[in-house]
Amino acid sequence: EVQLVESGGGLVQPGGSLRLSCAASGFTFSSYTMTWVRQAPGKGLERVSTINSGGGRTSYIDSVKGRFTISRDNVKNTVNLQMYSLKPEDTALYYCAGPFGSWGQGTQVTVSS
Repeated sequence: EVQLVESGGGLVQPGGSLRLSCAASGFTFSSYTMTWVRQAPGKGLERVSTINSGGGRTSYIDSVKGRFTISRDNVKNTVNLQMYSLKPEDTALYYCAGPFGSWGQGTQVTVSS
């Protein structure tokens, strides 16, 4: 059974940092691209960042470029999203997405003073 479990969300002040993690199981993690997706209150889903199977190719939406870094550990089967200089508009439920339409349950990130 494919499982994705996110962690690391929380409440942070503007300008702060958080590191999200997603632990994967039930599939050959090192063979698949992984993605972080977010949904802000009252808005649609937004693909934040993607990393290819080997970790050598990444992409980001323009609004997080230079502030977020995606990485993966193919030994520990985890994918991470390091977020710096957080802004109120980064407030959202963040999901880890993988193969076969798999999604985690999400972790809430709230940026507020």
